[in-house]
Formats: sequence, structure tokens, C-alpha cells
Amino acid sequence: MTLTHFDDSGQAHMVDVSEKAVTTREAVASGSVRMAATTLALAQGGASKGDVMGVARLAGIMGAKRTSDLIPLCHPLPISKVSLELVPDPELPGIHVTATVRTTGRTGVEMEALTAVSTACLTIYDMLKAAEKSMQIENIRLVSKSGGKSGDYKA
Repeated sequence: MTLTHFDDSGQAHMVDVSEKAVTTREAVASGSVRMAATTLALAQGGASKGDVMGVARLAGIMGAKRTSDLIPLCHPLPISKVSLELVPDPELPGIHVTATVRTTGRTGVEMEALTAVSTACLTIYDMLKAAEKSMQIENIRLVSKSGGKSGDYKA
């Protein structure tokens, strides 16, 4: 398999997408923050820093929009949709984060979805770290993607 971000001499480069077809592309990523039940209770309304889930949702949206500033070879994309779902889970205990990102363009939005989840999880950690430093950010992964030459993917 050839890695697309390297040229024939092994030098890193941005992939030329100018010949690719413009299609609707969507990616879904997920991850979670594992924490103590008492910390989860704070996240659901008792945190002194405010609305943990609301702030994390906004951070995830902002992260998706700034992906090309963070990942060196990502193309800046005209994102048409970013949504985040944050679901408290007492069984984990913790918060599951799912991001859906959509664009119409020449390259996919997998990195934007993964960055949205990562940023939201990091924000949850930041807002709750005074209560628990041992929280764990886990299982960040691509769940699905559609559109483009490589076709659809589902984990």
C-alpha cells in the first residue's frame, strides 16, 4: 500500500486533490471520557466552571473547523455541518462523545470528525480536572465515512 502523504522520495507533502470529484462527504467519529460517578454527577450540572457538556460541544465544533491548523497536511475545508452528541453513561461511568461532520468537496472530513471528538473530550477533562485528574480519554476512532473515491467505510 502506498501512503498518500509521501512522494516517491519519501518526502511529506499535501495530497493534490484538484483532480478529485466534488462529492458530499460525511464522517462520524466517537470517543469517551471515563470518570468516577461523582465526577459524572458534576458534569451533569454541578460543575463550578459551568455547563460542561455545552462548552465541550462548542469546543468540538471549533476543533473541527480548525483541523487544518492543527494537522500539518490536512486541507482547509468548507465544512457544511458539525454536530456533537454528548451522552452521560452511568455504566461507564463517563461521557460518550460522537461527532458528525459533513462537507461537499474533493477530500473527506475524517480528520475533522476525529478532531471534534478529541477537542470535546479534552475540554471535558479540562473542566473537570479539579475534581478528578485520573479521568481517561478512550477509544477515539472513526465510526463511518461516506463519499469520495475510496467509498464508504463502517467500523
